[in-house]
Parts: sequence; C-alpha cells; structure tokens
Amino acid sequence: MNPDTARRPIDVAAALIRRDDKFLICQRPAHKARGLLWEFAGGKVEEGESPAGALIRECREELGVTLEVGGLFMELTHSYPDITVHLSLFEATLAQGEPQKLEHADLRWVRAEDLPAYAFCPADAAIIRVIAERFARRGSHI
Repeated sequence: MNPDTARRPIDVAAALIRRDDKFLICQRPAHKARGLLWEFAGGKVEEGESPAGALIRECREELGVTLEVGGLFMELTHSYPDITVHLSLFEATLAQGEPQKLEHADLRWVRAEDLPAYAFCPADAAIIRVIAERFARRGSHI
C-alpha cells in the first residue's frame, strides 16, 4: 500500500449498541483484514455521507437492522500497518429488526465486564477500557 494512503485517516463510524446491560459485538469475516477479530458494528464513511448516515447504512447492509443513532461516545485515530482509521463511536439502539450475520462470522451480546475476554481489533482497545470504566462499575445501571 502507498505510504501516503496509510497515513491519511479513513473515516469509520461504529455503533455502541446496547440492549439492557449488554453490548453487541461482531466478529470480522476470516477473509478480511483483521479477520476473526471482534469489533463494534459499523464501517467506512463514504464521500458526502455523515458518520451517523454511514452507520445506519452499514448496519442495514451488514446486520439487517435499522438503528437509532444517539450521541458520540468517543472518537480516536489508530494506525495499523496497512491503514490509519479515524473512528467515531456512537451510542445507538435498535429501532427495527434483530441483528443477523449477513457479513460477520459471529455476533454476540456481551456484558461490559466480559468484553476484555474477546480478541478485539487493536483500534478498539481504548474503547474497551472506557466501557469497562464507565459501565462495569455500575453493573446493569447503564
């Protein structure tokens, strides 16, 4: 990959989807970069698209659901050897549908305290720490 491309961040939107005291996590397909690692639902923001709009589109395409996107939970920039991503993570709820494995290898609803047991994409490490600090202490009082 061109070194200039690796340095220029790609905008990615992701969803922190909660149901009661659990969060939806998705396992990347084996054939994709960072295959079989876990992540939060979402994807690349296309030109002319807002991050929230991208999130709604990606979740419709990859999970077969309609999201209600809330506020920004956190954002970060992470450099992988092949790409740099600027990740915006939004709080979200399911407005319609039940998540389906249309593109992912697996889907799971997981409690905050159990998230560290999963092998997440490196960009999500800081997110997992913040979720653990913010939600695991409070238990189900999210």
